[in-house]
Amino acid sequence: MLQFFKYVLATVAGLFVFFILSLVLLAGIGSMFSSSDSVVTVKENSVLELNLNQFIIEDAPSEDPLSELFENGPSKVGLVSLKSAILNAKEDPNVKGIFLDCGYPQASFGTLEELRNVLKEFKESGKFIYAYSEVMSEQAVYVNSVADRIFLNTAGGLEFNGLYGEVTFFKGLFDKIGVKPLIFKVGDYKSAVEPFVRTNMSDANREQVTSYITSIADHIYHQVAESRGMTDEEIKEILNDNVSSSKDALERKLITDVGYYDEFEAVLREALEIEEDDKINFISAKKYGKAKKMIKSGDRNQRIAVIVGQGNIVSGEGTNEVIASESWIKELRKAAKDKKVKAIVLRINTGGGSALASDIMWREIQLAKKEKPVYASMGDYAASGGYYMAMGCDTIFANPTTITGSIGIFGMLINAEELLNNKLGVTFDGVESHEHSNFPSVVGEMSDVEKMMIQKSVNEGYEEFTSKAAAGRNMSLEDLKSVASGRVWTGLQAKENGLVDVLGSLEDAIQLAAENVGIEDDFQVRYYPKAKSEIEFLMEKLSEQSSLKLDQKLGILAPYLKEINALQKMDKLQARMPYEIKVK
Repeated sequence: MLQFFKYVLATVAGLFVFFILSLVLLAGIGSMFSSSDSVVTVKENSVLELNLNQFIIEDAPSEDPLSELFENGPSKVGLVSLKSAILNAKEDPNVKGIFLDCGYPQASFGTLEELRNVLKEFKESGKFIYAYSEVMSEQAVYVNSVADRIFLNTAGGLEFNGLYGEVTFFKGLFDKIGVKPLIFKVGDYKSAVEPFVRTNMSDANREQVTSYITSIADHIYHQVAESRGMTDEEIKEILNDNVSSSKDALERKLITDVGYYDEFEAVLREALEIEEDDKINFISAKKYGKAKKMIKSGDRNQRIAVIVGQGNIVSGEGTNEVIASESWIKELRKAAKDKKVKAIVLRINTGGGSALASDIMWREIQLAKKEKPVYASMGDYAASGGYYMAMGCDTIFANPTTITGSIGIFGMLINAEELLNNKLGVTFDGVESHEHSNFPSVVGEMSDVEKMMIQKSVNEGYEEFTSKAAAGRNMSLEDLKSVASGRVWTGLQAKENGLVDVLGSLEDAIQLAAENVGIEDDFQVRYYPKAKSEIEFLMEKLSEQSSLKLDQKLGILAPYLKEINALQKMDKLQARMPYEIKVK
C-alpha cells in the first residue's frame, strides 16, 4: 500500500510540474504574439548598447521571447539587424552615441569588418562611440579600435599577438577505432581531406594557409594602426611583444582608458552632459529594432532582393543553418519571377559542401540571370561550393578578408570493416546479382576498378567546375586552372588574380545593383528567406535543447563527434574548402 501511495504522489507531483511549465510556456508564447508589432519609444539622450559577445551570423531572429524558458547555448545576433540598428541610430536625434560591449565576438574578420565599417560611418556623423570590456580577444581589439574611447577593466587583459590558423586532425582517432578513409581528389591544394589521412599539414596546405593568414593579418592590423594613429611598424612591434595587460595596452595606445565599469559610466555621463546620479538611457539593439525607422524604406515596387545563404551546402530541403539546394532555389525562383524585384544579390557565407547541390544551384542562377541581373556578395567564406555559386553571377563582391577560391572536387568514403568486425563484433554477409552490386560499401575493400570509377567522377567534376568558372570569369581555362587546384585565397588575393570583381560589403553590392538597373534614388531592400513564424521558432528552440543537453554530456568530445557525424552525411562528391580552419 505504501508503494501505491508513492506512485500516486509522484504522479500528482509530475502533473503539477507539467501544469506550471505549461503556464510559463503559454505565457512566453503569448508575449511573443502580443509584443511583436509594438513600437518602442526612444528616450532623449539615449545610448545604443551593442552587445557583440555573441555568435554574429548573417541573419538571426530579431528577438528570443522564449529565452527565459529554455537553457540556451551561445546566443546569436544577425549582422543584418546590427548594421540596420547602427545606421538608423546615426539618423536618430534621440541617440547620442553607441556603447560597444565587445570582449569576445564570435565572428570571423569578414563579418567584423562590415560591422566596423558601419560603426565608422556612424562615428563620421559626429556622434560618439565608447567601448568597455573586462577582457578583449584579438577580434574585439580590431572592432573596438574604431571607438573614440576604449576602456579596459583595471584587472582585465587583452589578446593581441597575431593570428593563428589551426586544423584538427582525425587520423589518429580513425587508426585507433579501425576506420579507414578512402580519398579521391584533384589538385595539390585540395586539403579538405587531410584531417582524415594525415596528422599534420602538407607542405602545399601549409603554404596556402600561411599565405591567406598573412594576407588577413596585414589587412586588419593596418586598419587598427590607422584607427589608433600608429604606423604598421609600431603595430607589428606591439604584436611581437605580446602586449596583454591593461596597463601595457594603455601605454602602447591600444586603448585610451583603464578603469572599472562605474568609471566608464561616469565618462559616459560627461559625454551626455547629465548629472552624476542621473540614469543613463541605454537601449539594446534588439529593443531598438522596434523603434521608429529614421531611414526611408524606399519604393516597395522597386526592390533589390538579397537571398542569404549560410552554412554547409547540402541537397534537398533544410533550415536557415545550411544552404539546402531545394529550399534555396525556391527563394531564388520567387525573386526571379517577382516583377517588383529589379535585381538579385546573393549573400554567400559558406565553405562549400555537396558538389551536386552546388552545381544545381549554379544552373538556377544562370536561369535567374535571364530574368534580371544577379550579383554575389561574399561574407566570411565563399569557398569551393560557395565559389561555385558565385562564379556565374554578373558581378562578384568580396570582403578583403573573405576566404574564397578552393576550386576543386574531392570524394571520400569510409571503410569501417575493422571497427565493426574486430572492435564491435558486427559482421555482414550477402549475395549480389552483378559484379558491382554492393558498390560502394562501408564494410569492405573496394576493387581497383571501383576506385577508378570514383576518381573518374572526381576528375570529371573538377573539369566541369573549372570550365564553368573560366566561362563565368571570362578567363581561359589555362589561366583559371593556374589559380585553382583547390587553392584558397583571401578576397584581396582573389581580386588580384581575377576570381572576384570588386572589394566591398553587402551594402556596396546592393548599391551597385540598384545603380545598374536605374533605381538608386528610390528602392527597397528585402531579405530572403523571410523570418521564421512563431511556431517554427518555438519548434527550433525545442530541438536546440535536446542538442544542447547532448553536447553537455559529451563535453570536450562534442565537436569531434559532430565532425564524424557530418562526415557520414556527406554526399559522395564534395566541393568544400580546407576542413574547419580555425583562425584565432
